[in-house]
Amino acid sequence: MQAKRLWSMWQALLLSIALGFSTANGRRRFVEWVTGLALNVEEHTITQSLIGLDRVQDWKALESYVEYGSWPDTLLPLALGWAVDQAPGRVWHGYRVWAGDDTKVHRTSKNVWGTCTFHEYTARCPNRATTVRAHNWVVLGALLHNPEQPAWFVPVAGRLYFRKTQLPPTGEEFRTKCELLVELARQQASTRPGPHLLVCDGGFALGSVVQPLVRPDDPKQPRVDVLTRLRHDARLSALPPVQRRAGQRGPTPKWGRPLAPPRQGGRWPGPWHAGQAFLYGRLRQVRWKEVVCLWRVLGHQTAVKAVVAEVEGYRQRFTLVTSATDLTGLQVVELFCARFRQEDGFRDLKQRLGWEECRAWTKKPILRTTQVLFVTMTALRLLQFQLEEASGDDWWLHPPWNPHKVRPSVLDMERLLRQHREQIQRCLAAWLEADEKAGK
Repeated sequence: MQAKRLWSMWQALLLSIALGFSTANGRRRFVEWVTGLALNVEEHTITQSLIGLDRVQDWKALESYVEYGSWPDTLLPLALGWAVDQAPGRVWHGYRVWAGDDTKVHRTSKNVWGTCTFHEYTARCPNRATTVRAHNWVVLGALLHNPEQPAWFVPVAGRLYFRKTQLPPTGEEFRTKCELLVELARQQASTRPGPHLLVCDGGFALGSVVQPLVRPDDPKQPRVDVLTRLRHDARLSALPPVQRRAGQRGPTPKWGRPLAPPRQGGRWPGPWHAGQAFLYGRLRQVRWKEVVCLWRVLGHQTAVKAVVAEVEGYRQRFTLVTSATDLTGLQVVELFCARFRQEDGFRDLKQRLGWEECRAWTKKPILRTTQVLFVTMTALRLLQFQLEEASGDDWWLHPPWNPHKVRPSVLDMERLLRQHREQIQRCLAAWLEADEKAGK
């Protein structure tokens, strides 16, 4: 792989995402920052990233820009979403599939802007605190279909959630995590045609999420179908009769007869189906039953498809529901299991790109650092897709000690860029100098 070709692909990718920057200086600082994060092997701070680029003299300029410079807070996630739309596998079963969830990024000091206290559910050791201080991010990303392999997850946008009793002293408005997720999904769906599907965990299977997305009050707002986990005691009803019976009195019923709860999904009308799907890392046999019905959370105006499935390797049944009734039960299970790739994305953001190594203390650097980390991870994945299309898969190390590894990781992408560190440093310096002269 030639270094100049690699740099040209990387530069074109970043510049296509940086269209929202209003100044040439902002565009240059953005490209410099993202490139430094991708090449950095130590703490992913601004200073350390510039040391990895051999541009220590720019530390004051970049830190000042991150704190005070003009930044496209709204346009940058939209530009990132448009870049992801060009990736292979973006449309899956006829939908642009999004995954939404929240995650905590630990920050120990109470003087850091936006931190709140949360219960640490992983604190099983008596030496670890059960209550931690952290940023709680609501993150939306795209799920990309990858036949016979796990799906790809790329982060696109995020919003910071604050407890109502711990709002920062900068006049922030309180919004629930459900409201933030609805806002993120609407923002991305409003700029792209075609049907959209949001896959989320059962914690977001609430009327405050499902109803605004599936049945928006404003006709200008796009419809976003939802796929999530059902409670085992969820209230489901059959569809109401289409025609009134002869001599029937009173109003036409809006709800049909009650169905058995999801924990007793085997009692639903209709036969069991059997099939095979790629779930959680391998092909698994699936036996499922599906029914089109009404869900109390969504109301009687919209029909949903409820699915109960027995998946090979899991003792408990999967109970799922979606407003996208054209999907089959097997597709519903496949899409929901692909949502777990978001957890892998959170791990890569924290362990590979240093999401928890942020040293910012004030509002703008905290928000912008997270946006840049999302851009870095997504750009690495998009560069990977371009390399696979142009050169196959011979550019990354296939470890002989791990024959089960069949696709590159974020670390493999970083290794490729670091192999050409010196050439990329020279190309970046030449481009920065030429772009600055052209701007003058």
